[in-house]
Parts: sequence; C-alpha cells; structure tokens
Amino acid sequence: MADEEQESSWLIEPLGKDHDRAAFSCDREPLTEYLKTLATQDARRNVATPFAACAAGSHTVIGYYTLSSLSLELTDIPPDIAKKLPRYPVMGATLLGRLAIDQSMGGQGFGEYLLMDALRRALIASRTVASVAVLTDPLDDRADGFYRHFEFRPLQETGTRLFLPMVTIKKLFEG
Repeated sequence: MADEEQESSWLIEPLGKDHDRAAFSCDREPLTEYLKTLATQDARRNVATPFAACAAGSHTVIGYYTLSSLSLELTDIPPDIAKKLPRYPVMGATLLGRLAIDQSMGGQGFGEYLLMDALRRALIASRTVASVAVLTDPLDDRADGFYRHFEFRPLQETGTRLFLPMVTIKKLFEG
C-alpha cells in the first residue's frame, strides 16, 4: 500500500465545480471520458456520487471513483452468503461504478488507496442506508484481477459482476 507520507498528501472529496478534470488521462478511454463529460451530470441527477482525488493543495484530479445504490436480489447472492441473510427478496447494496487513476499515478499504490477510501465510505453510509455488499463491474481482465486481489468474488458463477460483503469490509476497518 502507499506509504503514510504519500497518503497524507492526497485528498478525496465529492467532485465539485472547482476540480480541474481537463488534464486527467487514464489508460482506459471510457473512464477518462466519463470524468470529463458525464460525472457532473450524474452527480447533479443523483445517479452516482463521483469522488475526486487531488494532491493536497491542488484541484487537479488525479483519480476518482463513483458510488451509488442498487437493489440486489437474494437469489443473485451466492448461497454461502445468502444463508446468513434474512429471506427478503431484495436487499440494498452499494455499486462502485467506476474507479480510475491518472496515468501519472501508476505504480504508487494509488488505486488501492482509492479503493480503500471507497470501501470506507460505503461502510459509513451503510450505517445510515443499509447495504449488504459493495459490487463492481470490472471493465477488463486487469480490473477484474485488481478487485479479486482485494477479495472481491463473482456474484454469480457465469457473470462478471464482483462483490465484497459488507461484513468483510467491516472486518477490514473495524477488526
């Protein structure tokens, strides 16, 4: 993980008008374009909440992620997890819709830093609005490997959607 000195020099906050997105460049063009053209619309419409990461004292975006809520059917949850949940047909969950870092931040543990911040925020939000898990839809095999490294697992055997139960996230931050 990134060292503490680097971490203290990064600030993550909800995307605002003062954030400079123009120079942001991710190696996945759809993630770059989303930040530049759609992120503020999604925030304004309450479709997703984008969080921008900047170096302390700067407003230039060097990474971002989005969080939103979604419904998850009990039948979609793997049986070993579902058996520990009440038999409600639909449950609340949190979608980590996008997570991207600027190419200049590669190899510094910054992706992990963003992911941990997103999971921490999802955990805090779950105390107010229930959420059984954080889900994500990796764009490609590299992203899939990244999330699986942090114990995300397939929601269904044949699907690409991954999830991390909130009880696992709680153990990560609260022991």
